[in-house]
Amino acid sequence: MNAVETTDWNGFEQLNFTVDGRACLLVQPRMAAPGRPWIWRTEFFGHEPQGDIALLEKGFHAAYMDVQNLYGAPVALDHLDRFYEHLTREHGLSARVVLEGFSRGGLFAFNWAARHPERVAGIYVDAPVCDFKSWPGGKGCGSGSPEDWERCKQVYGLTEAQALAYPLNPVDNLAPLARAGIPIISICGAADQVVPMAENTDVVKERYEKLGGAIQVISKPGCDHHPHSLSDPAPIVAFALAACRLPRG
Repeated sequence: MNAVETTDWNGFEQLNFTVDGRACLLVQPRMAAPGRPWIWRTEFFGHEPQGDIALLEKGFHAAYMDVQNLYGAPVALDHLDRFYEHLTREHGLSARVVLEGFSRGGLFAFNWAARHPERVAGIYVDAPVCDFKSWPGGKGCGSGSPEDWERCKQVYGLTEAQALAYPLNPVDNLAPLARAGIPIISICGAADQVVPMAENTDVVKERYEKLGGAIQVISKPGCDHHPHSLSDPAPIVAFALAACRLPRG
């Protein structure tokens, strides 16, 4: 790890550093909540940050590692492993994290949780990609992204045929999460044309509930892929506090 640079983020101290060759940051609360809980944004840190800010006010840390354009592939999960190890060892953060996956960040959040269910307190996803065939593949009713699809196949090391038959997309790999009792909240635009609910969150909800998992879906009528999050992040805060077994007050 390189030297740490300190900056300000919405009135909180942000630490900027490198782990495993990737740029990382950790935003610190003014006073940490018991157990040093944290929320880990897997993509697009700082976009629609109201949930993160509200949780910082509650004593959570907020973390991010830049694994852009790695689409939740095993190579990305290896980087994320090193980041988790650093934060829990060097900063004393809780062994169980709330994962936060915006859009394509859903791939990272779900895939890392399936790899390490014992390390996850809860999963908050927002318009999440839950099947790379939907996005960036564009193999269903969504718009897809041909450039991202080629990169995605490359980082996974898959041919087109192998990608279409890949068995470990989040929609297909929920059993480890259900066995661990990991709660999920998904906030989505009901009219999302980029990451359609019908190919992503709706599939996760149906399959996760069949596995006995707890999932809450908040659907925003008429909303496309943007804006993410909620103008009032109270449901996000309540979810994270409950997942970490912290009082709401």
